[in-house]
Amino acid sequence: MKKFRKILIGLVAIFVALVATACSNKKSASSQNYTPKSLKVQFVPSQSATKLQARAKPLEKMLSKRLGIPVHVSMSTDYNTVVEAMKSKKVDVGFLPPDGYVLAHKQNAADLLLQAERYGVKQPDGKPTKKLVRSYRSEIIVKKGSKIKSWKDLKGKDISVQNPTSSSGYVFPVAELKEKGLDVTKKDHLATVTGDDQGVLNVLNGDADAAFVFEDARNTVIKDNPKIMSQVVPIYFTKPIPNDTISVVPNMSKPFRKKLAKAFIAIGKSKKGRKVIESIYSHEGYTYAKDSDFNIVRKYNKIVGSNKK
Repeated sequence: MKKFRKILIGLVAIFVALVATACSNKKSASSQNYTPKSLKVQFVPSQSATKLQARAKPLEKMLSKRLGIPVHVSMSTDYNTVVEAMKSKKVDVGFLPPDGYVLAHKQNAADLLLQAERYGVKQPDGKPTKKLVRSYRSEIIVKKGSKIKSWKDLKGKDISVQNPTSSSGYVFPVAELKEKGLDVTKKDHLATVTGDDQGVLNVLNGDADAAFVFEDARNTVIKDNPKIMSQVVPIYFTKPIPNDTISVVPNMSKPFRKKLAKAFIAIGKSKKGRKVIESIYSHEGYTYAKDSDFNIVRKYNKIVGSNKK
């Protein structure tokens, strides 16, 4: 009798274990097949968040029409906020800059869906070319007439920068200057501002000696100040930076990813859609890319030491 009980208890234990494993596997499988019933898209500010929110709003209807579900567009306060929102599954899609994407991917918060295309920039006038490119540069700008003529003159200066997860507004210029022998995080006063337009204005108004911005951020304020190109000038350009990404939560299903990618590509090709994405990030369209394209960002992150998570 005792022997029978032991056998019975053993069989029950095995059965419970098998059921638990099956449930676990089912849960794991379902967690990799998330298909949104309503899509939450979030942007990070490259200029005034209020302006960007208004410009991004039309994307709701454009995406909703192509996906057949409601779409909600919102604006984060900074680059880290959208990464955390995706990590906690509060946001499905994030328009992440290259460094933000690398950070999010490392934390298993985001996968690469698409990469933005932009027109190249011609210097010294900062005007766009007619060629679509998948990279851009960061530039260091100063007020015309400044005693700062090159990166060597930046020691001990006040510099407007973006959040430490911004590739053009922080990582690339900080990393390259550090390689050259100038650690601006120790030798300069860095003041974080929100939006590259604010960095341009800080230099123009004398609130900063220099600013790290994307090439050519002066165009973000040219409508309000047509003379900005002659008033603020670049003194240094970094190596090419991979363009921004459209990233998605890792548990999003493959069929929905394909549908979403096609929707964004179609929006970029339409006249109305391109006008919207141009006004948000100066994007001219979207294309497929691979994670290894962002290895240079990972290299620079190690130099700067900004990705500690």
